Amino acid sequence: MKTRLLLAMGLLASTAASATTYPLTVTDMDGNTQTITKEPQHIILQDGRDILTLALLDRDDPFKRVVAWNNLPKKQDTQTWDLLKGKWPEATKIVDMGFSDQGQVNLESVLAQKPDMMIAQLRAKPALQQSGVLSTLNNLHIPVVFVDYELHPAQNTAPSVTLLGKVLNRESQAKAYTDFYQQRFDRITKGVAEVKNKPTVFIEPIAGNSDNCCFTHSHNGWGGLVEAVGGKNIGSELLPGNVGFIALEKIIAMKPDVYIMTGSKRPNTNVLPFGYGVQPKEVNATFQTLLKRTGLAQIEPVKNGRVYGVYHHFYNHPYNIVGMEILAKDLYPQQFADLTPNADFRTIVKKFTKLPDEAIDLSYPDNK
Repeated sequence: MKTRLLLAMGLLASTAASATTYPLTVTDMDGNTQTITKEPQHIILQDGRDILTLALLDRDDPFKRVVAWNNLPKKQDTQTWDLLKGKWPEATKIVDMGFSDQGQVNLESVLAQKPDMMIAQLRAKPALQQSGVLSTLNNLHIPVVFVDYELHPAQNTAPSVTLLGKVLNRESQAKAYTDFYQQRFDRITKGVAEVKNKPTVFIEPIAGNSDNCCFTHSHNGWGGLVEAVGGKNIGSELLPGNVGFIALEKIIAMKPDVYIMTGSKRPNTNVLPFGYGVQPKEVNATFQTLLKRTGLAQIEPVKNGRVYGVYHHFYNHPYNIVGMEILAKDLYPQQFADLTPNADFRTIVKKFTKLPDEAIDLSYPDNK
């Protein structure tokens, strides 16, 4: 009995030691100092894809603190939305504020939800400033905590999870995931450092969303992930901003070594339908159709059979480590033969979340 009592006391002490003490002062991904007076219970998600971050922290119910959000999964990744609402039906009742993907917010509707914090993506800061949202929330003493998985994904993903772990009193859950994340990232970094000749890469996010080729990312988003695994990203070299189109003729002339397309299951589009419940034959059929678009046959990697596909939404949330593993295998198949992105994704789902453990098609060809 004495041993059990001591063990129980030890567990209680351990739990207490890992709990966040409020008021809490933190520095967010914009370098702003924010004081959180109490544990947030009514959160606005400027970018609804951050629900997958909350799934790492509030594991039993990532929606329990969310009072309003921009339901981007419903708009951009219908399979994931079906999975989320199937597991947590109350998600369908949360107010969808219809925020612009650039960050514009209907401020009156936001305040009606009586929020005690907003979580926002760093890329949305200019829109939030221009619309007056930041100044209004500041005057009302409602903190806006900026996180970032998109502008600087390799550098800011783990720190963003750590930040939210502190703010939401979920530090132990955050550390468990970031330890895993860093271990997998270190493996990629070490392997890339051993490669002398880095490939030139063209990546086409949401391939098939437009009739025209070729949309791409610069140093941010998928471009940032390509750079994180040592690839020379064509978009980083040519685009004046974060995203944009590059003429097909320019892509052909630059003779990339690797061409990668991203996609997810979306309503009424011809995008690569990666995601939950997708059959490989569906992906293959769309993949082959996209390769037949005008002029693509002239791109060097199309000729050489070095065209790959990857689930689009690995670029905008903390599971992007799986996207980086897939890219590493695509760019350096021999050096990273031991990487297992599919297995690592399953580990994330089973060990660090309460998301349903269902089959998901992540890449083409399949990266085990």
